[in-house]
Amino acid sequence: MDCHYVQQHYGVPAQIGRRVVVGGKPGVIAADRGNYIGVNFDDHKPGHIENAHPTSDVVYGEMGRVRKPSRGRARYQRYLEYGDGFDNFVDFCYWDADPERSWNH
Repeated sequence: MDCHYVQQHYGVPAQIGRRVVVGGKPGVIAADRGNYIGVNFDDHKPGHIENAHPTSDVVYGEMGRVRKPSRGRARYQRYLEYGDGFDNFVDFCYWDADPERSWNH
């Protein structure tokens, strides 16, 4: 279950895909960040996620939809996650473009 710790510890209905208003800014929960919620605000690009405290000026709403990041942004996120294992970005790009990768289907 996503956002399980936040739900149990803070008693809030946090889950990925739920609409929220944090400090007057609308957005959607897009990531489980442990004891924080990762919010993609409506005025930010898809894939840009900021941490927010689950009880600090947060209003929870109905379920919504998490916007998918662009292909370039998604590749960059994968590079941040896996890039340390490569000598350079070009080697990473060859590995990333392999048709056997789950995100290339």
